Amino acid sequence: MTLIKTKYNRRSFLKVSSTASGGLVLGFSWLASCTPTSSQLKDMPEEWFDINAFLKIGDNGIVTIMSPNPEIGQNVKTSMPMIVAEELDVAWKDVVVEQAGYDNQKYVRQLAGGSQSIRKGWQSLRMAGATARRMLLEVASKKWNVPVADLKTENGIISDGAGKTISYGAIASSAANIAVPEEVALKDPKDFKIIGQPTKNVDGPKLMKGAPLFGLDYKKEGMLIAMMIHPPAFGMKLKSIDDTEARSMPGILDIFAINSLPEGVDKQWSDVNAFPELAVVVGNSTWEVLAAKKALKVTWEKVSDGEHSADHIRQLTDLVDQEEQEEDKRIDGNPDQAFEQASQVISQKYGAPFLAHNTMEPMNFFAHVTKDKAELVGPIQTPEYLHKTLASVLGMSEDKISIMMTRMGGGFGRRLYGNFALEAAVISQKMNAPVKLIYTREDDMTQGTYRPAYQIKYEAALDSDNNLTGFKVRGASTDRQTVFNDRFPAGAVDHYLAEDQELKTNISVGAWRAPRSNFIAFGEQSFLDEVAEAAGKDPIDFRLELLDRAIANPVGENNDYDPKRYAGVLKLVREKSNWDSAMPGISRGVSAYYCHNSYVAQVVDIKMENDLPKIQKVWCAIDCGIVVNPEGAKNQVEGGIIDGIGHAMYSAMTFTDGQPDQSNFNKYRLMRHQEAPQAIEIFFVQNGIDPTGLGEPSLPPIAAALANAIYAATGKRVRQQPFVENMG
Repeated sequence: MTLIKTKYNRRSFLKVSSTASGGLVLGFSWLASCTPTSSQLKDMPEEWFDINAFLKIGDNGIVTIMSPNPEIGQNVKTSMPMIVAEELDVAWKDVVVEQAGYDNQKYVRQLAGGSQSIRKGWQSLRMAGATARRMLLEVASKKWNVPVADLKTENGIISDGAGKTISYGAIASSAANIAVPEEVALKDPKDFKIIGQPTKNVDGPKLMKGAPLFGLDYKKEGMLIAMMIHPPAFGMKLKSIDDTEARSMPGILDIFAINSLPEGVDKQWSDVNAFPELAVVVGNSTWEVLAAKKALKVTWEKVSDGEHSADHIRQLTDLVDQEEQEEDKRIDGNPDQAFEQASQVISQKYGAPFLAHNTMEPMNFFAHVTKDKAELVGPIQTPEYLHKTLASVLGMSEDKISIMMTRMGGGFGRRLYGNFALEAAVISQKMNAPVKLIYTREDDMTQGTYRPAYQIKYEAALDSDNNLTGFKVRGASTDRQTVFNDRFPAGAVDHYLAEDQELKTNISVGAWRAPRSNFIAFGEQSFLDEVAEAAGKDPIDFRLELLDRAIANPVGENNDYDPKRYAGVLKLVREKSNWDSAMPGISRGVSAYYCHNSYVAQVVDIKMENDLPKIQKVWCAIDCGIVVNPEGAKNQVEGGIIDGIGHAMYSAMTFTDGQPDQSNFNKYRLMRHQEAPQAIEIFFVQNGIDPTGLGEPSLPPIAAALANAIYAATGKRVRQQPFVENMG
């Protein structure tokens, strides 16, 4: 049992109210109100109170919990309410979950990114459920004249152990008059009944039936459809529009140019957009607007030189060959001396191209902007920052702008950047009408905000006993940072150097699932296998040897990983995969990585067929602390593994004179069903530690495990992505 202060912050538990017909409404900083449907709640109280945020208990015992964070498939709309329900001690079947809109007065961190929703919300969500439970117990205690300590709860029922029972719903109204306790007890994790149980997605039935959940589904009476045209190449901007033919086409209402980020706008970090100036077509229907868009004649002008992918690779390679870099440096010991005295030096470079996010649901957003207010509805990972930019662009105070988040058909970082929502709002303001902006797949894939292109150089120094004495890593990318200076093997090597360089580009880049880590893990873990081979050591033994050093006598004070947990997943995957036993006809590779506060180790088993790897099985060990919902967790891990393999094997965005060479899936290669692993087996470390990240950590290490397996099968190292183009 853990005691926790209920005054979590100045916004917590600001008010407790009763409903007109006898329910309890408890405000706290993560949950909010909703208007449930009659079919969901039947006899739920009719009146709701607009206070800070709500956990609602009706007089029939039904509990309504609003999910504050954006849902992009990471299953927080199920797992976050599970945490509240656990501490409240209600039956999951009696919980109704609804999506909250954006409200910076009620909620904290309404953001989907960094795999942090559960980690950041863990304590406050538990506190909310535990506080409501305590208040209900105090009502029963007073009613029966029995000490609170003698009462028990289970599935929304309070009992005194002597035969008396009462439901939460029967006393919810009375609980509204109880002062919020200063301190409440949280459950011992061993007593969890909901947390840790495989639980179906609360949106599952709607998803199966095709019910409207996504931005593309949203409709409103009088809504117009808009589409945009952006420049065909990076380094170009809009010059003129010839709408002679398009304007006269059926259903077309207007054609004009917009600038969604004009000079003087108060920009947020999320306002990444290479093409703020666009041509826009507005009409009555999607088909009519799409036809007019194709007929529109737009002239563009060059404002900077168009870039070429071959030049990116050459320039990035030149940067990692430069010594004495000035940016983002870490030095331990004397690396130069260690390399001068080395018996053997290993040096290799690894690289990866730009990648598009390619969410299943292309970018879209609804906006209705009038002179008095703005209403926006759609898929966005960062509503807080969109809200701020909207206020500046529209010339409207933030309290006049509402954003309702829909479920997203994929995010992967792309919807951190809300340029499409800004565009919808600007178009609506100009049309003085409700508008839904829709991107085509081609618009989406060529608009930018890509995963950066990378090159990285690793060097290792071995002494005469094949011990790793020196390690250098120099990274370069088309983003600000590449290398994580303080991650493994930092702290495990006496003489260590980490440096970074940036290649300036006019191609817009941003976060892509597991930013930086999605590439760094590939380079780092591929190289460690090469060093292990040079040292004549088993790849897992070699890594564990380094981690033992970091455990017993770490170098430096800023290492951002726990070597014991890191070693733990390696040992677990070794055991579960029977790593030490040869498997006839199977070639294997291993990789392990730390990111988003979690630890993942993976073994990949392959056979080569037609000169390509056929993945037989992936073994995956994960230490992410307590797993709230094993079913959702398993789905996330499997998705990360498949996503990582597919993009490492096949995917690339390339450019010729600034123009994307890929604009749809006929040229942008994704994994096919038959290319996915035949089996994935997942093992979660059971350690009782508070939850850490899970949406992203399974993706980064898989590319190296696959590359190492390919080497074991063919004797050829694959050091550049996509593998399919670099395996010869």
